[in-house]
Amino acid sequence: MRILYIDPFHGGSHAAVAQGFAAASRHDVTLLTLSQAGGWRWRMRGAAVTLARKLQERAARYDLIVTTDMLDLATFRGLAREAIAGAPIALYMHENQLTYPLPPGRSRDLAFPWINYTSMLAADGIFFNSAFHRRAMLGALPDLIGRFHDHQERDLITALEAKSAVLPPGIDLARLDGSHPERDANAPPIILWNSRWEYDKGPETFFNALGELEAAGVDFRLIVAGEHIDPHNPTFEAMRERFAARTLWWGYAPDTAAYAALLRQADIVVSAAIQEFFGIAVIEAIYCGCVPLLPARLSYPDLIPAALHRACLYADDAHLAERLRELLLDPPEIDRAALRAAAAAYDWSQLAARYDAAFSGLAGERMVQ
Repeated sequence: MRILYIDPFHGGSHAAVAQGFAAASRHDVTLLTLSQAGGWRWRMRGAAVTLARKLQERAARYDLIVTTDMLDLATFRGLAREAIAGAPIALYMHENQLTYPLPPGRSRDLAFPWINYTSMLAADGIFFNSAFHRRAMLGALPDLIGRFHDHQERDLITALEAKSAVLPPGIDLARLDGSHPERDANAPPIILWNSRWEYDKGPETFFNALGELEAAGVDFRLIVAGEHIDPHNPTFEAMRERFAARTLWWGYAPDTAAYAALLRQADIVVSAAIQEFFGIAVIEAIYCGCVPLLPARLSYPDLIPAALHRACLYADDAHLAERLRELLLDPPEIDRAALRAAAAAYDWSQLAARYDAAFSGLAGERMVQ
């Protein structure tokens, strides 16, 4: 089957999934991309026009088109209808602009959730990266269309639910393989933060918990390896100075080898996120041997085996320092093999066949019709 994978916001995890699928699939996958340089707002507004033109310039025909939530699919489908030539279109939802939490003081521009909504309507199949994401988005749609005074077409939500499924992001976990450093039994454990430094990942909550540990005399070391969008953020700089004596690494790793070495060095990976549609960084850390301590919300409960929820999930932000202290001073027996197996299930070697089957089924269903 010939598949065109259109990625309007090609970078980070979006690019990793697109490139990983193209490399792992048994199908012939071609990428058509735009960089992230234009910003997500402009990509959602304008990419459909540019990508429709690019597709029309190609003589190739495809059995299936896959694209993401960053494309205004309804507009694209209308502009490129001749070039699409009846090929079904799958929409992959990395995120959405309806349930993504906003920073304080910012109001939601409903034009972007509406693009998500009409793109879902225009798609032949919809694939969410987690069951949590699917529930959140479908559950929020009635409030979106309920804002308007007539012709709300609420029955269409049932149709969207029927043509949607969950397809987790494939991850190239094998790239993280390598030897683990020898552990010094007398050295304090190493806590890892590998999330972005942004409001939705809760960095202040995390560092407040570290401050509580420090005040209680609990010893630890620290690796901060997440992307810092604004390296001059005053809170970021203050925390870097405050915990400098404990820090083994601070900053975005320069390459995959360095990043993998940091993950394999750490003992505990912590998240305090208020938004997580999947959690690739956490899966990477677990695969490399870290014990996770994650909030019992969002997508996280689905990532951790149920038998390990009590050990690896915390109830709310107020309990983070307490649970982290327990892991540092009196760690429970944790089945690390089960954790690694749960993470390894997201490697492309495990998921490629699932992607191929899902997309082949969508193309096959359309061809039969």
